[in-house]
Amino acid sequence: MNVGFIGTGSMGSLLIEAFVSSGALTPGQIAASNRTYAKAARLASCYPGLKAVTSNAEAAIGRDIVFLCVKPHEFKTVIDELRSVAAPEQLFVSITSPVMIKVLEDQLPSKIAKVIPSITNRVRSGASLCIYGTRTTDEDRARLENLLGFISVPLRIDERYTRIVSDLSSCGPAFISYVLQCFVDAAVEETGIDRGQALSVATAMLRGTGELLTAGGMTPEQIQQRVAVPGGITAEALQLMERELDGVFGQVIRTTHAKFREDLEKVGFSFYGEEVNGL
Repeated sequence: MNVGFIGTGSMGSLLIEAFVSSGALTPGQIAASNRTYAKAARLASCYPGLKAVTSNAEAAIGRDIVFLCVKPHEFKTVIDELRSVAAPEQLFVSITSPVMIKVLEDQLPSKIAKVIPSITNRVRSGASLCIYGTRTTDEDRARLENLLGFISVPLRIDERYTRIVSDLSSCGPAFISYVLQCFVDAAVEETGIDRGQALSVATAMLRGTGELLTAGGMTPEQIQQRVAVPGGITAEALQLMERELDGVFGQVIRTTHAKFREDLEKVGFSFYGEEVNGL
């Protein structure tokens, strides 16, 4: 299998690093381009055999799968470069949530999929969310999910839920780590405990909680019930959190969805001169 990457920013480089370190791909199977060529060249120097190329078309030609790892406002320019070289048998995979499958199927003759990766894929964990266009076959889906299976748990989703599952899977690590950071900072400020020690304890707790929720088969509610003895310290603190955090996560979701709709509209105007009906 030969794979192309267009865009080697934060997520593009993360996917390349994860695929290579997991053994899913060898560097020699990868070609990569970036708007700033030096970034692709740096990756090639880290992974001898990886081919850094100067044009997006060169990264795509002859590749079985091509990952499009660019920002929404860059998509129109990239697609214009690829339209003349994209082949019907190729699978183009966007990792950009506001770019709809239908838009890409309108613009390219190839098979289209969308994947929402997560920073957790860097440690071969978490989910990768998969959405498929009308031209993909069972073989295409199996091949992509086999590749993603080296670094994640591939989960098929309906495109109408793109934003909310992205919140949970892709944005979620940032949200949870922010809560953990606030917890640790408060511990240091209130008690004077060494921050490194507090962070070590808290991250070990987070990892263990993740195990309880997965391998342990427990739900969030069950964990709270087991830890919070009625009338005890944890129960009292949970009551405080319920009062103070009431509605916060609803606001978080409304904020991400509003930004998503804004980006969706911009992508639609860039391709068609009008808004694309989205999610």
